[in-house]
Amino acid sequence: MSSHEAPLADDFLDRVRWPADPWRLVETEPDQTDLGVTETLFAVGNGYLGMRGNVTEGRDSHTHGTFVNGFHETWKIHHAEEAYGFARVGQTIVNAPDAKVIRLYVDDEPLLLSVADLLEYERAIDFREGVLRREILWRTPSNKRVRVVATRMVSFAQRHLAVLEFEVTMLDDSAPIAISSQILNRQDGEDEYHVRSKSMGEGHDPRKSEGFDRRVLEPRHSWGDADQGRVSLGFRCSDSGMTLAVAADHQLETSLDYTTRVQVEDDLAKVTYRIAAQPGETIRLTKLVAYHTSRGVPVRELVDRCRRTLERAAQDGVARLHEAQAAWLSDFWARSDVEVPGHTAIQQAIRWNLFQVAQASARAEGAGIPAKGVTGSGYSGHYFWDTEVYVLPFLTYTNPDHARNALRFRHSLLDAGRRRAREMSQSGALFPWRTINGEEASAFFAAGTAQYHIDADIAYAVTQYYLATGDEDFMIRQGIDILVETARMWVDLGFWRDEEVGTFHIHGVTGPDEYTTVVNDNMFTNVMARFNLGAAAFAVKRLAERDEIAYQRMITRLALQDHEITDWERAARNMAIPYDEALGVHPQDQHFLEREVWDLDHTPLDKRPLLLNYHPLVIYRFQVIKQADVVLALYLQGHHFTSEQKRANFEYYDPITTGDSTLSAVVQSIIAAEVGYRDLAYRYFLGALFVDLADRHKNATDGVHVASTGGVWGVLAGGFGGFRDHSGDFSIDPRLPEAWDELTYRVTLHGTRVRVTVRREELELFVEDQQPDAQGRLVDPTFFVRKRSITVKPGEPVVVPLEGQGPVIEGTPPPVSGRRRADGTIITAIVPGG
Repeated sequence: MSSHEAPLADDFLDRVRWPADPWRLVETEPDQTDLGVTETLFAVGNGYLGMRGNVTEGRDSHTHGTFVNGFHETWKIHHAEEAYGFARVGQTIVNAPDAKVIRLYVDDEPLLLSVADLLEYERAIDFREGVLRREILWRTPSNKRVRVVATRMVSFAQRHLAVLEFEVTMLDDSAPIAISSQILNRQDGEDEYHVRSKSMGEGHDPRKSEGFDRRVLEPRHSWGDADQGRVSLGFRCSDSGMTLAVAADHQLETSLDYTTRVQVEDDLAKVTYRIAAQPGETIRLTKLVAYHTSRGVPVRELVDRCRRTLERAAQDGVARLHEAQAAWLSDFWARSDVEVPGHTAIQQAIRWNLFQVAQASARAEGAGIPAKGVTGSGYSGHYFWDTEVYVLPFLTYTNPDHARNALRFRHSLLDAGRRRAREMSQSGALFPWRTINGEEASAFFAAGTAQYHIDADIAYAVTQYYLATGDEDFMIRQGIDILVETARMWVDLGFWRDEEVGTFHIHGVTGPDEYTTVVNDNMFTNVMARFNLGAAAFAVKRLAERDEIAYQRMITRLALQDHEITDWERAARNMAIPYDEALGVHPQDQHFLEREVWDLDHTPLDKRPLLLNYHPLVIYRFQVIKQADVVLALYLQGHHFTSEQKRANFEYYDPITTGDSTLSAVVQSIIAAEVGYRDLAYRYFLGALFVDLADRHKNATDGVHVASTGGVWGVLAGGFGGFRDHSGDFSIDPRLPEAWDELTYRVTLHGTRVRVTVRREELELFVEDQQPDAQGRLVDPTFFVRKRSITVKPGEPVVVPLEGQGPVIEGTPPPVSGRRRADGTIITAIVPGG
């Protein structure tokens, strides 16, 4: 969304179908026209295992999906024209065998929601219980009323476990019923009836996952036992060699007579119960499911691990499993909740977004956080720089253990990054722009590999985590290695020009804006590289002062030379950060301002987004931005820019930003709020808040936009809440939206959780919980509130009076066209082919 678009309403969901509820997402009637979207919205997951919100009965689906984070197949990338250093092996998340399926037959008639006569319907996911629940009242073709309640939970407490329950009650009449519980291995969207997924027929979209034209999962195990009610399947990926096992235990609770039949094949494990149902008698099936994967452990061993998971779950009992889920989420919300009193619809959307971050990251130990979490196959299940810039700030300040896990995963890819750097003729390490296993998987180098800024983004997240937690152990064992190797890459990649002036330049890179590629001195890249170099030098010196033994081990491990630190500091001090005096802005890159402007106001809507309707070369010739680039630098490194520079840059770049990326609106909202565009900031916030809930980019079917959900917290805490962390200096300068009377969020710093409440006339800080930090110290955090130093201690809240909510600028930034460059030429606006 850009400033030239029409304003958004505060709430644009159909509140008859989607009633506002502060703690649940509720659907009151099914709709076959948006199945893919609702499958994403009602997905459940824990960061390791994810199950899309497909109907329990398995049919009437847009895109079937059960995903295990990091479980992928590899494939050879075929380039039209080969060149040295191109990515060679692609990686794509594999749609795992589906254990969600539980079919119901009454009088031999199947329950199919698309044709069923539904007298009542409600589906809801509860953010406090972490359970998806669907309750329907079905009138069968023979005029019998049947109540069916289905629940689905992926456990936060037990990483490999899902719990499904299915209840059937005949209300008026008896009937023979059958319940068929299945584990079904589908092939890349093709269902068991050999009907291609509805998503398979859609046009090309680079945001989607690659499909497979061959069998991926090779059967290695199948077993079932009717007496135990247990079935299991095992597979091996044909090329990656990864292995997977899935097993399910079943328990049927009924006083009625029934028979059990087990059927097991290579791709199907089925347990079918036939019951003579009587009116008023509830039949309850409990299905415990375990998934285990590995990079090469034999399937037989994984089956044993599934067995142990199921036995432990059975021993705990379903009631305790639900209690553990609720307890986990209670702790999560105590640390993470953001409250906007008096705005139920906004509150619901906020909590849905934050809940998605939990579902994407909580149990992702040993893996990264995919762009779609475990809710869909979009972007092939890859990890991007989005994690470190948009998701990790939320985790660092609310759930630091999860942030640590994500950063430790990045460290596990360091050797692959070193190899990639050598391949790209660089020193140090170069992290892949998109990956699952650590190898670069982007076949389009201009908008992929060329995004070297990912090194600085990861270094930024490492430093942010360290300064917010004081986790010396992480820094000594993992963080310092990342900082050193990324700094080495930058000082080798860049070069010196003008020896007398001594400016350090970085050429041939792509910044966050993928509509402008392979440029010289991309502003965001240079600003973040400067940070990276300085942070590495600081960390090495700090380690030398604090832990001589750890310092010497690091020197030996990394073969670090004394002159390297000096080189980093000099490059950082003299980094080229261009500034255009005539236009009063920082150029996005060396030649960006020389181009003409893309006339977005007169671009037909059917030509949006641009990446799906114009050749990249056409886009590259214009000043047009896919996602915030310079504006993102103003946020992450805001202490290096004056208020006047921030406003001038925002006003220049905002009108030419298309918002074709969901990464953009949150950043534009934060800076719009800071510089004074209050209404525009709120409009961008709403666009991000509802990007999936209202399917604003028409691709929610591919999975949740996890970076945007993390960015929503960034707007609430950093934009409206005014929270900033610049190299460990914490400050608060709020910008409360005009429609809100109050905003409350939480930040945890060095083990101390502070509740921040912003009101129109005051700011309240209160310590909700204080635990020792990573060094065993109790720390009272200090904040700068509009240049006033405030230390918060346990006990009474600290109340700071506020004089207003910052500057207020009406309207939107003026157009770029018509401005005069330094050479006297006028910037013009053009629609290519128009």
